[in-house]
Amino acid sequence: MKFAAIDIGSNAVRLQISALLNGHLVPVYKKVEYVRFPLRLGQDVFDRGVIGPEAYAKFLKLMEAYKLLMDLFEVEDYVACATSAMRSSDNGQALVAEVARTTGIRIQIIDGDQEAAFISLALMDSLPEGYCLHIDVGGGSTELNLYLNRAKIAARSFALGSVRNLNKKDSAQEWDLLEDWVDAHTGEIDDKIVALGTGGNISKLFSMSGKKPGQRLSLRKLQELRSFIGRHSLDERIQKLQLNPDRADVILPASDLYLTIMRWAGCTSILVPNVGLKDGLLRHLYRQRQDQAAIDKK
Repeated sequence: MKFAAIDIGSNAVRLQISALLNGHLVPVYKKVEYVRFPLRLGQDVFDRGVIGPEAYAKFLKLMEAYKLLMDLFEVEDYVACATSAMRSSDNGQALVAEVARTTGIRIQIIDGDQEAAFISLALMDSLPEGYCLHIDVGGGSTELNLYLNRAKIAARSFALGSVRNLNKKDSAQEWDLLEDWVDAHTGEIDDKIVALGTGGNISKLFSMSGKKPGQRLSLRKLQELRSFIGRHSLDERIQKLQLNPDRADVILPASDLYLTIMRWAGCTSILVPNVGLKDGLLRHLYRQRQDQAAIDKK
């Protein structure tokens, strides 16, 4: 059985096709195909409020390509979700309707709370005991989830992200709201808070650090990496550091968000599991199928 998840972000659009392996007590997903296309819908939306004609046309072609891949891999079921850029655009709903008409793909435009909830599903196996602050920095929004002994006790989405920052569309008011939230929910905690980071930029920073999966990246090392990358020009980041062009320009503003939040919360290290929204969507899809199967048996 194969499932697919389409994650339509502000910086890139991802398709993951996974096979559900039988014979396990818990669902095990084996990745069989993964495609990431750097469409950057947020570039238009955060600047002009709409998805421009070029990105609009490319998105339609991309959904056609993803539909063909899902057909070729004989995907049994899928879920497609759009986040900050699509929900902020004046023509997002029109684009969703056209995609449904031309490809049959049904896209859900989800809010920040829904996005955080889906990502939380992917984190269940990665959460440590004690206090843990999950930080997910995307192109258009940042989601924070605070856990205590793997139970979520607070959550909030903020209109702050790497592409939004690059376009100088992040407001000082939103930064103040972020600082107030972190202080209100972590300021009185005496125990050590471990940060847990998801998102393409923190995953890239973690791989550049040379750390092995499961190891923690210290705040100091993260700051050193940010400074090291910042000493290189954009061209040098692409040519010398071999960062993808759509990663090379957003990795610094994303780094600043992770570092700032960690400092405000008093986190001295961060865990970086290799999961994201697409993984949470796959788990959500599996749960839906299980619930429907239980109903059908009654």
